Amino acid sequence: MNITSIWNTAYPIIIAILFFELIIIIHEGGHFVAARLMKIKVNEFAIGMGPKLFSRTGKETTFSLRAIPFGGYCAMEGEDEESDDENAFINKKVRQRIFVVVAGAAMNLILGFVILFIMVSSGSLVGTTQIARFEDNAVSAQYGLEVGDVIKSIDGVRIYTPNDLSTAFTRSDDATVDMRVTRDGKELSLDVTFGTEEYEGRNYIIMDFWLLGEKKTVSNVIKATAYDFVSYSKTIFLSVHDMIVGKYGISDVSGPVGAVSIVSQAVKTSFSSMLRIMALLTINVGLFNLFPIPALDGWRLFILIGEGITGKKLPSKAEYLINAIGLIVLLGFMCVVTFSDITKLI
Repeated sequence: MNITSIWNTAYPIIIAILFFELIIIIHEGGHFVAARLMKIKVNEFAIGMGPKLFSRTGKETTFSLRAIPFGGYCAMEGEDEESDDENAFINKKVRQRIFVVVAGAAMNLILGFVILFIMVSSGSLVGTTQIARFEDNAVSAQYGLEVGDVIKSIDGVRIYTPNDLSTAFTRSDDATVDMRVTRDGKELSLDVTFGTEEYEGRNYIIMDFWLLGEKKTVSNVIKATAYDFVSYSKTIFLSVHDMIVGKYGISDVSGPVGAVSIVSQAVKTSFSSMLRIMALLTINVGLFNLFPIPALDGWRLFILIGEGITGKKLPSKAEYLINAIGLIVLLGFMCVVTFSDITKLI
């Protein structure tokens, strides 16, 4: 294998790893900036995990670079223990602590919005949900769909963007879907059948029509970005719902290894594919961190909201124990998912 081949194999993986580290830096950076704004003492801000490669201590914070390029943290005084320091996290007002806790996820969501804005603004047209034309011998055209129809919903799920359309078709277990469209100012309900193709033991709908694109303006680019952001967020919640109801299993979930593989493949495919996956991942990290699961920011937010309502703090030992158990469960889940990822790649 020559140097060119090695580089062609390695650079997508390197980009994927760097992007994951960027997601974490943005997240922990959000906590750090918010903590400083609230005058909370930050003991260490670390990029990466494991042994320390380099560190520099500022006025009160040690900034460090660590050996393993996955992870990072913003260690605040009094974050997980009692402290007499008036600038400790635990001694600040509830609203100040909530601001710091939410800031990490908020920065991930902002990053996702920025990536989507780049995607929309760099495209030649802005996508719509209006049918522009059909493929030759399109099956759906035989079931009532027409050029000019604007798709409003599929199986009761509202459609705002082309991504909503793709998600709805992917989630459908049947080749026939209930579609609501507007035609000549009237809303119609149609039972439309599509062709399907099999992939990894499951049949997927073939979208046999093209959607209309609009010329870009400042207003429709911003509007499309906002709709895409909501659409990507909805896709994540629908995926969680489908896992809970048993539609998908552990083998369908990707951990760090699988995610790196997906991003690296997207890098090889096209710049737009890479941006799409990156946007989905950073929005996923932001939203998932807000779920009320022990060891995540969402659990701390849940506890703080409870403290704000009742005026009583959860004992530090109890919070530490709950977080420790949650962390063990999450790490165990990640181990199972990572093992599943590796077996798929072998």
